[in-house]
Amino acid sequence: MTIEFLLNGETVRLEGQPLGRTLLEWLRETRKMTGTKEGCNEGDCGACTVMVSSMEDGVVSHLALNACILFLPQLHGKAVRTVEGLVSPKGAPHPVQAAMVDHHGSQCGFCTPGFIMSMTAAHQNGRRDHNDVLAGNLCRCTGYAPIIRAAEAAAKKPRTEWLEDRRALSVLADVESLDIPGVYAPRGLDDFATWYLANPDATIIGGATDVGLWVTKRLVDLPKMLLAGRVAELKQVEVMTNSIRIGAAVNMSEVLDLMSGYHPDFAEMIRRYGSTQVRNAATIGGNIANGSPIGDGPPALIALGATLHLRRGDKTRDMPLEDYFVAYGKQDRAQGEFVEAVSIPRQADVLKCYKISKRFDQDISAVCGCFNIIVEDGMVTAARIAFGGMAATPKRATAVEDALIGNPWTEQVVMAAARKFAVDYAPIDDMRASSRYRLTIARNLLQRCLTESQLGNKYTRVLEARA
Repeated sequence: MTIEFLLNGETVRLEGQPLGRTLLEWLRETRKMTGTKEGCNEGDCGACTVMVSSMEDGVVSHLALNACILFLPQLHGKAVRTVEGLVSPKGAPHPVQAAMVDHHGSQCGFCTPGFIMSMTAAHQNGRRDHNDVLAGNLCRCTGYAPIIRAAEAAAKKPRTEWLEDRRALSVLADVESLDIPGVYAPRGLDDFATWYLANPDATIIGGATDVGLWVTKRLVDLPKMLLAGRVAELKQVEVMTNSIRIGAAVNMSEVLDLMSGYHPDFAEMIRRYGSTQVRNAATIGGNIANGSPIGDGPPALIALGATLHLRRGDKTRDMPLEDYFVAYGKQDRAQGEFVEAVSIPRQADVLKCYKISKRFDQDISAVCGCFNIIVEDGMVTAARIAFGGMAATPKRATAVEDALIGNPWTEQVVMAAARKFAVDYAPIDDMRASSRYRLTIARNLLQRCLTESQLGNKYTRVLEARA
């Protein structure tokens, strides 16, 4: 069958497209729609931002996404809006477009369409946290002030009904599973598991924030794709009495919202490590499954005592998340096996997460440390500490934990325990940091964790210090 979606309100049906062809490439080269720009081609600059809408259970959602790492099959059953499709049926500009003109929000103009599409998605969703919404859009002319003023002005205008595409999306929501040569996008988990067992050479696509770069930067040919985005079971969140279970295809924007109510430090770290466009695409399962030693999600999850749920065919197995990472580039995952979900034990929130990077927003960590230390009557009764960027895999600091547990939560004990980081880790020197720097930072972060617990989270964070 064909790939079927809406483009600016028009139904599009595609056949015979090369595997791995991105929406950006198709828009510019095939449709000759050049409003959507190619900047970085890796999901960092936001020049290619489009709005992708979908309907589930009668509810329409709008996501700002990077077209440069968005594969065409991922659009099946959805609606795409580009900057060319924002004018109303009566010919009036969108409130965001009008505000950008009124507030002189464009300079050289290259980044402008991406900004407009990010602002449009935010406008449809009623968001007013403009600095966060636009953190994934870079202006080479450094003209952010008038753009923010334009966003504030547009936010006062009512949302635009002509962008909802509700009637067409209600039809597309029921389109069949996509099954074309080399690509399978099933609607059920059993079908997903059966197909992957029979096609273990396929690449599972969640949000393609990692796999997209294989194609655009390394020019990798993907022989087969298995898309997780239409499998309802993989997109479920279950909050139970003793645990929170998060399906592998839940995107990081949803995880951020979820964790804001349970572990705010984890949520804040998610806000920093990816832009709105990236968070809207990236999935928690992908963040785990790719096995990156610098992924920011696993250290927090390991510190929280997360359990990983794997499935192969009709068989499932569970393991502590830290056991999944075997060595650099190697995970404990059999052929045809995939990440189905991750669960976090319900617990009192004492989690502290620290991301050390050169840029505040949207940068790869030099060091990412997460501390889950329980103190009762001045004594450390339990501790789970995990780091990314310190070893070939996300890894617990067990020697440091042992040095803390059973001892007073004091500076003297913390300083002695901090020396054990050299036992737990032998970090490398690379472009982001030296081994010496990483060990020093790890020790300092443990001290910072103590200080914050004593001061009630004051004066140690940039945003709070400014407030």
